[in-house]
Amino acid sequence: MSVNEKRTDGRFQMDRRVVVPKLVGNPKDFLIVSGLAGAVYDMSSLTDQGDYFYGLGGAMGGACMIGLGLALARPDKNVLVVTGDGELLMSLGSLCSIGVINPPNLTIVCVDNGHYGETGFQKSHTNRGVDLELFAKGAGISQTCTVSSEDQIEAGSKMLRRVGGANGTAFVLMTVAPTEAPKVPLNLDGADCRRIFLKAQRRAA
Repeated sequence: MSVNEKRTDGRFQMDRRVVVPKLVGNPKDFLIVSGLAGAVYDMSSLTDQGDYFYGLGGAMGGACMIGLGLALARPDKNVLVVTGDGELLMSLGSLCSIGVINPPNLTIVCVDNGHYGETGFQKSHTNRGVDLELFAKGAGISQTCTVSSEDQIEAGSKMLRRVGGANGTAFVLMTVAPTEAPKVPLNLDGADCRRIFLKAQRRAA
């Protein structure tokens, strides 16, 4: 059975290739950090690897904390972290630090497909009942939501952009089917990606 033929429960139905772009909207509204695996492909495809995007090729568990540092260093910019359930499960403590510091310009999107896509699509803990939105709430992140159907995307997108004047860090859990992310060429040279990203920040400062 191919990965695109896999079936899972009712929470994991949406096509990430369709709904992630709808949720994020114009990616140039943010400085973006993505985790590895599906998330880096999602955002590489959406941003065309623009210089406002920094994708992690192998630093599993690091996306949220890199995003936190970036949000604190650039309070004039909206910072978006896009990660997956596997990576976030590896670094749940990062949500605690983020909840305590609560930077108002940081948003985390977890694209949860209920599987470990990097290691063979084994079922992850979220496919066995773990709710990462509840973890975010418990860590002190007050603005949270789950998007598990297309009619919830608009509310999630508004949360990304603080429509309504909400303050503090936001967390959006988007549940999707365990299908492949869009495959695009990736620049996996971390030093080169860092140079490009920092050059863009200096130019924007």
